[in-house]
Amino acid sequence: ETLAKQMGLKPPYVGSNMSFHDFPGQIIGVVKDFHFKSIKDKIGPIVFWTRWGAGTLYVKTSTTKAPEAIKALEKIYNRYPSDAPFNYTFIDQQFDNLYKSEQRTGLLFNIFAGIAIFISALGLFALATHEAQMRIKEIGIRKVLGASTFGVVRLLGKNFVVLVSIAILIACPIAVYLMKQWLSNFAYKTDLDAQTFVLGSMLALLIAIVTVSYQAIRAALSNPVDSLRDE
Repeated sequence: ETLAKQMGLKPPYVGSNMSFHDFPGQIIGVVKDFHFKSIKDKIGPIVFWTRWGAGTLYVKTSTTKAPEAIKALEKIYNRYPSDAPFNYTFIDQQFDNLYKSEQRTGLLFNIFAGIAIFISALGLFALATHEAQMRIKEIGIRKVLGASTFGVVRLLGKNFVVLVSIAILIACPIAVYLMKQWLSNFAYKTDLDAQTFVLGSMLALLIAIVTVSYQAIRAALSNPVDSLRDE
């Protein structure tokens, strides 16, 4: 369809004459546009021609009948003398190869993101442990004066939540910019959804809260006598 439009042809296309690489021919049909390259490129013109020696013969079959079709094609192919051995590939495999680089990139991003989250959680855990140790006597006094476990956890955790929130505010614009730059390489692309960043931010906050809460709850449940007996 794209080639017909670029050539200025008008329906009905069948029966029109054209040439391809200086070989004259006649149009016997027009197929609907489809992606035969990566979606980084717009759908372009393509010609299917029946001139023998073009290099590739396309055969349509079903998944269950594929082995039988291959055997039948090989039998027919071997009837004719040729220096080239019988060889075949599946179209879905060829399309899959177009996106292997993106699949590898996605896998690497997931691995490094997981490592970054793990290291960040370890850092938060260490900071929360240090904070709890530094304020252990303050926590003991607050508990003696009637502070609840939730109040102590909120006291220790609010600073970390604020810091993570600031980090999210810094990271989101950078992520949006980098994603737009990457998506600009594709002719067909999805739009960035604010919901994705909101969910990611909430997940980051949840991980931070869970990480910090362990040490905070542990400090809040400790016996204040143990922390104040030396005072």
